[in-house]
Formats: sequence, structure tokens, C-alpha cells
Amino acid sequence: MEKIEKYFQTLTESKEPNNLYNPIGYILTQSGKQIRPRLVMLATEIFGGDVDSSIHPAAAFEMLHNFTLIHDDIMDNAPLRRGKATVYKKWNSNIAILSGDALANMALQQLLITETSPDVILKMVDIFAKTSLRVCEGQQYDLDFETQEEVSIDEYLYMIRLKTAEMLAGCLETGAVLAQTSEKNSTLIYNLGINVGIAFQLEDDILDLYSDVTTFGKVRGGDIVSNKKTFLYLKALQLANSKQKEELKMYFSSNDFEAQEKIEHVSAIFNALHVKEETEKVIARYFEDSKLIISQLEISDEAKNRLKSLASELMIRVK
Repeated sequence: MEKIEKYFQTLTESKEPNNLYNPIGYILTQSGKQIRPRLVMLATEIFGGDVDSSIHPAAAFEMLHNFTLIHDDIMDNAPLRRGKATVYKKWNSNIAILSGDALANMALQQLLITETSPDVILKMVDIFAKTSLRVCEGQQYDLDFETQEEVSIDEYLYMIRLKTAEMLAGCLETGAVLAQTSEKNSTLIYNLGINVGIAFQLEDDILDLYSDVTTFGKVRGGDIVSNKKTFLYLKALQLANSKQKEELKMYFSSNDFEAQEKIEHVSAIFNALHVKEETEKVIARYFEDSKLIISQLEISDEAKNRLKSLASELMIRVK
């Protein structure tokens, strides 16, 4: 992904006004995992497309992702991202909102300059637009859930499908479209992205509580402090006895508790109910479903193994 990183460094050089483009350069050049460009480029390659031509759509999806992060951090009052100050913390909310808006438009420009036929560009732009809307829908559901008294596990899984999985699925589908593979392959690789994306977010729910800040790059227990109804919380409610359920609802209905006290009490209930292990079982099921999808793709065994390795890396991680 060194090529993408170098490319990002050129996008905001000498551009003004500084307070619009410096925050964009700041977030694009941080050492993220570059998952989304990797997915675009890998899908392009395994389906026999020109990997060099995939750098622009790969950049587009990474830019779209970072646009969502800039705005999400404002909504979540998150002080850290990738171990560094979030954009709105380093500058301010107004600058962050405007820089995020600019970044989304710069992402669209990347698709339009891709070296391919106009009909392929049109298909990629359509995927990009649909993905963007679905992410916004997912974010709204996530916000709604914060004040919604009852949220089911199925509702939560649908929300993370929209907010997280659709982005990964869109990346893979875009690579498939750029490579001009069959409709069957495009549909299968999209479905693979949905499975991997949901599992990825479930792992993120685990890591928010069970990873240290130096590894994960975020404040530990941030979801608990902000009353986020994650899979762990919803599973705990499902497994809890009356007393535990009452305590969980008490902690997640108020912002008045001291943060560390709240994290310790809630995590103690989670541990007693083994919700981490229960969540890992669900992730494992998505991994098995992903392997089945990969087996149906019309690609080489070597390419299938590369996809399996990537799925494993994304679903079972420490950060």
C-alpha cells in the first residue's frame, strides 16, 4: 500500500486554503490499515484486471472511509483515532465538517479519472454512490439506537451491515467491475464483503473493550462510556438475569457515571456472561460462510487462498 500512501501525499500538496486541505492531508497520511484500497486492488487483480488502473478507485474508497471517520468522530465526541488526535480535536468541528465534505468530493473525482471505459466508470460511480448512502443510513440507525430503549440483535446486525460491511463489499465489487469479470463473480465478491464486514465490526466491538489503547488506537471502553448498544451489550441483555439486566440498563441510560467506574462494572457483567466468547462464536460463523462464498468464485485456487487469508486477517485481529 506504499503506492497509495505516496499518492495521498501528492493530493493536498500546495493546495489552499490550508485549513481546508491540511486536515485532509493529516488524516490521509496517518498509518491506517488501508483495508479498503487493498480490497479494491486485490479484487481487480484476482479477476484479471489492470492493477495499475485500480489506484484511483482504491484511493476513492479510502478517501470516502476517512470522510466518514472525520464526521463520525464529531458525532461520537471521540478524542483519538489511530492513536492520534481526531481532526475536530486538532482543529475544530467546523473545519472538520468542511474538510470532510471536500474529501468526499475529492473521492468522487478519483473515480472519474480512472483509466477505463465510460460504462465501467459509470458502474463504479453507481456503486460508490450506493455505498455512500448506505453508510449514512447505517450511521443514522446507530445514532437512533443511542436513544432507542429496545434494540434487537437483528436490528444491530443490519445497522453494522450498512455502516461497515457495505463499504468493504463496495470495494470488492468495484474491483470486480473494473476487471470486467462475470456478474456471478461480482455478486459473490460483494456478498463476501458483507460477511467479512459484519464480522470485522463485531471484532471491533470486542476490541473496544478488550484491547489496550496503544494497540487499538482508541480510548478503551469508549462504546460503554458513550452508551453504544454494541453486540456485546445486546448479547449481555439476552443472557442476563433480572439483576444484571437492571444494572446494564441503568449504566446505559445515563452519562452521569464516572467513566472508569462504568467500564469496570459493565465489563464485569460482560465477563460473567462470557459475551466476548459468544461474540467470537458469531464471528466464526461468518468466517465459515465467507469460505463457502470463496469456494464458489470462478478464480484460481491461489486467488481463493489469498481471499481466505485476507478474510482471516480482518476477522481475527488485535487492532
